[in-house]
Amino acid sequence: MNDPRIGRILVGADELQARIAALGKEITADYADDPPLLVAVLKGAFMFMADLAKAIDLPVEVDFMAVSSYGAATRSSGVVRIVKDLDLDLGGRHVLIVEDIIDSGLTLQYLRKNLLARSPASVEVCALLVKDGLQKVDPALKYEGFRIPPDFVVGYGLDAAERYRNLPFIAEFLPDAV
Repeated sequence: MNDPRIGRILVGADELQARIAALGKEITADYADDPPLLVAVLKGAFMFMADLAKAIDLPVEVDFMAVSSYGAATRSSGVVRIVKDLDLDLGGRHVLIVEDIIDSGLTLQYLRKNLLARSPASVEVCALLVKDGLQKVDPALKYEGFRIPPDFVVGYGLDAAERYRNLPFIAEFLPDAV
């Protein structure tokens, strides 16, 4: 893509797929006796969820939740809203939250607390990206894809004002480039 706002590639397409395959193997081994319910946080995690689900060799179920803490901004507002709630009951089930990116960790903390109140057997997190040095709370991740610099990034489901989700890689976003 020839767009001056797309900066350096932080995680390439092949690197993404290799790490997701490895995460799928780990999850398959860890949940072999009781497959988890995968809960994707929309919209950013939709590509990651699709590829991760294919990499897990278990009969997993999936559900989707949408939360918002960004709006159209490039920084989290810190205020979390549930925009779309889950369709499935979590009671007694192992839940694996599939997150695209962890910034401050506050949205994830809110989401975990919300899901734990629904009486699941367990709640764990698989995050594709973690921004170095921005966490205000310990995200307590069971599975982690990549650590990246604290830049605003786009691609592979992540957006800037709903654009660039379709990039097959993760890249810096340079909003002021023209």
